[in-house]
Amino acid sequence: MDAPLGQNPVAMKCPQCGADLTPGAQEYVICQYCGSSLVYNREQVKQAGAETILKRGMRLKPFVCSDPQGTGMDVFRMLLPEGWATQGGCRWLMDNPGMPATISFQAWNPKGLEGFEIFPNINLFWNPSAGLFQPAGSRHFGAEVRKPVGIKDAFRSFVLPRYRSQVSNLQVITEQPLPELPRLAKSEAPLVGGSAEGGKVRIRYTWQNRQIEEEIYGVVEVFRAPIASMFGSVEISIWYIDYLFSFRADAGRLDATADLFSVMITSFQTNPQWYAAFKTIAQSLAQQQIQRIRNIGEIGRTLAQSSSQMREQNLRDWYSRQDTYDRLATDWSRAIRDVDGFFDPHRQEVVELPSGYGHAWANNLGEYILTEDPNFNPNEGSNLHWEPMQPEAH
Repeated sequence: MDAPLGQNPVAMKCPQCGADLTPGAQEYVICQYCGSSLVYNREQVKQAGAETILKRGMRLKPFVCSDPQGTGMDVFRMLLPEGWATQGGCRWLMDNPGMPATISFQAWNPKGLEGFEIFPNINLFWNPSAGLFQPAGSRHFGAEVRKPVGIKDAFRSFVLPRYRSQVSNLQVITEQPLPELPRLAKSEAPLVGGSAEGGKVRIRYTWQNRQIEEEIYGVVEVFRAPIASMFGSVEISIWYIDYLFSFRADAGRLDATADLFSVMITSFQTNPQWYAAFKTIAQSLAQQQIQRIRNIGEIGRTLAQSSSQMREQNLRDWYSRQDTYDRLATDWSRAIRDVDGFFDPHRQEVVELPSGYGHAWANNLGEYILTEDPNFNPNEGSNLHWEPMQPEAH
């Protein structure tokens, strides 16, 4: 636990539920009784010791996930709450040309049960005419042979058994389709005649003798292609259960942390340079007829040997899709995700942060503080330079 400020702990109350809280070394805390995100000024606590010094808000810092073993590039960046721990990253699977790299990543509050997780994507294949030659459960060029299913069955048959098998007393509370999630996730399947279905599932389970609620989001993408067989032309399916991520908290407190999790997933940005390299590696493996790369250190060599024209085309494809989807989805997605655009004076660009707080501050390290209090000034007692952020002009 963080050491208390001063010689004696200062009693403070949560402005949302009235629970007694004790501040630590960080200037940000999540109330363990109601799940509210709260900020305070340490100098004011020292001087005043007031119980009302806590304000509803949050403090966020930038996080970058890199790929040191493979491309050497940054994979993604996002905003995380101050003081959260992280684990995981990018893993290369060189026997699977359809998905040569996956992301497995967790961020969590060390003092509570709040957490964010990105699950590895699941790559599958189905040939209805293969019969005994490719039975369900076998592998086809690294992909698991399974018949395509919808998002509901994907959660129940694949995601939960694989990624939540270690918990006990698991119950599915709700299941909900999310028709717009594939578009927000920039799924490629609908652009090439395939299909994409999004959804989420809320579950409750016991872990480390604590009751936890978790919402898992995901998309089923199906790419179809006709091939010739001894029975005539058949349609094979290369499909994925991907864009898998989740939020978790104490049972009954998940909704109270929705604004915090919203800004985390909203801030998530994949590095287009890494994505172009990923696509180039996948294409190179396919062209080489899946010649096994025995040492993961050869990823960089494969990328270097690949055509620069191929990488540039993949990068152009990325930006083209980004422009198309951004024009369609920005205003709509902000409305349903309850976020607003604020101008960061340090980065000279607009960032999306949760709405409902009214006041936002940014420093030159890429950190943000949101609060409802118009008198809250993070510069007091701080050696960082915080500047107020203005709402984006419409």
